[in-house]
Amino acid sequence: MPDFTIETTYHLPIFRHRTFAAETLEAACRAAIEDDNWDIAEKDHESPGEVHVTAVWGGTHSAYTGPSIPVPSQFDEAVERRARHFEILLGLLKIFFDDAQAARPPSPDWLTRSAWEIARGGAILGRAPDPDQPVDPPKASHILARLQEDQVRNAIAEVLDVDRSFGALSVAAVTDDEIHAACLDIAITMDLSDVVGNAEFQSALAAIRAAHRRLYPD
Repeated sequence: MPDFTIETTYHLPIFRHRTFAAETLEAACRAAIEDDNWDIAEKDHESPGEVHVTAVWGGTHSAYTGPSIPVPSQFDEAVERRARHFEILLGLLKIFFDDAQAARPPSPDWLTRSAWEIARGGAILGRAPDPDQPVDPPKASHILARLQEDQVRNAIAEVLDVDRSFGALSVAAVTDDEIHAACLDIAITMDLSDVVGNAEFQSALAAIRAAHRRLYPD
């Protein structure tokens, strides 16, 4: 059975109490952060950070005597592990945002990486090891329709032009907030299951026809 020398660490909070005169709360906080005089500092022994592994070496009493062994990720300090993962998720979000602005479907590579990082995030929260293998990405989905608020305003003009039951109400009288709230309500309450089901059925028929043409070209 091999021996390992393990270096473990915990961070002890150091604090101070000092009064700052400032025009705003933000200015006072900034002054406190920039103040480098810690002569009145105290240690908070009642709120230590978690114990985590900072280094590993093979052998007995072998600290700093040879090459270290990588620390399994679940034994890193949780706050540092989450911070590194935040940077990865931010990068993935930027890619998704760029694709959404360009109305491009997300790439399979992005879906695979995102599925992997979602699983990894769950492991981080559970203090578990990173997944050994990337999880399968979700199957592609397709947007059938998009409810756009500017198009709703155009529809309001058309309705008011033919429906006189609203009296002298003008298009300008309908606010953006009212349109936004109405779109949210319709998006939540409107049942499109029949439309989606029909689209799925038509897609199935089209895929079958394509496969039939490929396998039986005559």
